[in-house]
Amino acid sequence: MGTSLKDIAETLNLSKTTVSWVLSGRADEKGISAATQQRVSRCAQRLNYRPNLLARSLNTGESGMIGLILPSISDSFYSQVAREVEMEVEEHGYSLMICSSESEPERENRMIRLFRAKQVDGLIIAPTVRSGEEIRRLVDESFPFVVFDRRFPKLDTHCVLIDNERSSYALVRRLTEDGFRRIAVITTNPHLETMDARRAGYGRALADSGIAFDESLYGEVEFAGYERNLPGVLDRIFARDEGVDGFFFTTHILALEAFRYFHDRGVDINDGYGLACIHEVPFMSVLAPGMHVARMPVGRIGRESVRMLLEDMRRRKSAGEVPPAETVELECELCFRG
Repeated sequence: MGTSLKDIAETLNLSKTTVSWVLSGRADEKGISAATQQRVSRCAQRLNYRPNLLARSLNTGESGMIGLILPSISDSFYSQVAREVEMEVEEHGYSLMICSSESEPERENRMIRLFRAKQVDGLIIAPTVRSGEEIRRLVDESFPFVVFDRRFPKLDTHCVLIDNERSSYALVRRLTEDGFRRIAVITTNPHLETMDARRAGYGRALADSGIAFDESLYGEVEFAGYERNLPGVLDRIFARDEGVDGFFFTTHILALEAFRYFHDRGVDINDGYGLACIHEVPFMSVLAPGMHVARMPVGRIGRESVRMLLEDMRRRKSAGEVPPAETVELECELCFRG
């Protein structure tokens, strides 16, 4: 048997309620002195006390857990955001539970239901957007959550985004200023507002440079199995337009897979081609040292998501109110190379 609250209370000649308030973080609220708090904490440590989290959640209505749902844990961008979120929630006394939806709507819905069954206090989600069933239920039931990287335009949700259209425009406009005219766009997930904004930035940059949009330079890759699908898309672009001289990748994972394609086909992508991409991983600067990049502010995305969620939870608890939905748009760091 492990040490119980009763054991600590009897050792210190205190009430079990007092010990419970101290160890649940409610000592200040209940007016318990700092000296008593210190005695309880030291005794709990000495006796190797391990709290019963289930019992605590039933008693306080809080689990001390935050849930994070990502489209893909293997994607370096999302794994970096996960790290930032984890460090931030721990600073505020919470633990993090993470899972991947694998960009599958039904799996995402299932993960939301699972986390709620686990009694998490709030959720941070990068949603698939194809299915808003459980997201809509979160809104209807006033459950605290934040979405990032993607959003539901018709639902009032806290949201953290980047300046997708503006960054895409700047990258492609720079390519045209560098002299490139036949710039292909390689993109995915057309249903995502995020990708739609990046395509819009690409199109506006071409128009402002006096270049007409050419359908033969548009490459849309099915995300599920993109590793298998991308070569066929690039093959079609090269077959239809031998004059292609540039590539704008709407996400770094497509750029990485394209580098594999270029290597396998013997194409020297660093000789005569203009390259631009939304986000990057460190070794991309080695593979394509001249590629222009819009670096996403990973740290701020994680911190802002946590800030929004904790503020929402605090206001619901202290004031009994549902805060109005907040949207934050963060600027990317533009890195022009040549």
